This record gives sequence, structure tokens and C-alpha cells, in this order.
Amino acid sequence: MRSEVVRLFQTLDHRCGYFPDRLARNLVIDPLAPNLPGVYDHALARGFRRAGGHVYRPHCRGCQACVPCRIKIADFVPSRSQKRVAKRNSDIETRWKTACFSPQHFALYQRYISARHTGGGMDNPQPDDYSRFLLCPWSRTHYLELWLEKSLAAVAVTDSGPQGLSAVYTFFEPDLVDRSLGTYAILCQIQACRERELEHLYLGYWISGHPKMEYKASFRPLEVLIDGQWQARSKA
Repeated sequence: MRSEVVRLFQTLDHRCGYFPDRLARNLVIDPLAPNLPGVYDHALARGFRRAGGHVYRPHCRGCQACVPCRIKIADFVPSRSQKRVAKRNSDIETRWKTACFSPQHFALYQRYISARHTGGGMDNPQPDDYSRFLLCPWSRTHYLELWLEKSLAAVAVTDSGPQGLSAVYTFFEPDLVDRSLGTYAILCQIQACRERELEHLYLGYWISGHPKMEYKASFRPLEVLIDGQWQARSKA
């Protein structure tokens, strides 16, 4: 990554979070590297992602289903469906907060995991689990809060870099599923990129045909990283 030299570690095989019959493994940048904050910005452009203090990308045996993806802000045009989502949530107030542990955030996260990810390995999260997953002492991380009247409706954990934002994770009030708050959070992050004159919003990994990932393909044009080159995703 330019002139920086970092070590890469390979994890052991572990259960895949998307295909129960597959094993996964990752490449992880040395979490003790002193230049990790600077390396992270370049790593995003090379298909890496952050979870807690670890910067990783999938490196599975015989499987390349996870494809890095991002939105090129200058070319993005919302679909009719996304425009409806924005209109439906016109009563939402957005607030940006520096990332830190909050009992209110954690309570919302617990409700979200309980309703949306039962049996997925994230059940019954404790405060330490939450912090290890989303917080990081060296990253430039902010929480995009979505408020409906006086209630916290959603939180989008967002990393900032010199060329783009990275959508790390979003959790929302399960009772408000009809509002499509995950989609609305991405629209808000796109707007934040425009206001800050940033080029890209990184969405992590897209898996063709996977029901949990197809929403990412609705943000067009979506760029995907293939053989080390970013290119527009084919609609086919």
C-alpha cells in the first residue's frame, strides 16, 4: 500500500456467516502495526474492511463470493424506490456523534440483533461484544443517529477517510422495519460524502444472489473490485 510495509496474517478456517455449509478465512493486517490508521485509508480502496480494531478481507478456500463494493458519489442517482424511502423518512432528524459506548445505542443494538439475527452467532450480545465489534481506538469513526421525534430509530457506524466514508454497520429499531432505515442511512451517508466532497462510500462486500446483500446492488452504479480493478457492476 504505497510505501507502507505491513504484515498480513491469515486466520484459521471458521464458519461462514453467509453460507452455513461453507468455511471462511480472512487476511488481517497486523493489528499492532504503528501505521495502521494511515494504512486503513489505502486498505479500503483494496477491498479491506474494519471490524473492531481489525482490518481484514475474505480469503476463503475455493470461494470468492464476497466482492468488495462501493458507490461512486459523483455518478449516483437514486432510484424511484430510494426516493420513496427518502420521502417516507422526511420526518427523521439526523445527528452525527463521535463514536463512543452509549447505553442507549447498546440497548437498540440488542433489540436489533434479537429481532434480526437470531441464531447467527451474534445472539445475546454483551457490552464488551458490542465494543469489540464496532469501536476502535485508532479509527476516525462517527455514529450517524436517526431520530424519530424523541426516539432513537437507527445508528449507522461510519468511518471517515480522506477519499470516502465506509459504512461499517447499521442497526435500527425492529418495529420500524417498514421505513427501510438501512437504505435511508445509506442515502444519508451518500449526502454526507457530497457535503464533504468525498469520492466514495464503501459498502463492504456484495454477494450475488444473497438475500442479505442484494440491497447493495440497488445503489447504482455500484462499483465492484474484480482482479484488483474497480469497475461498474454488470446488471446481468
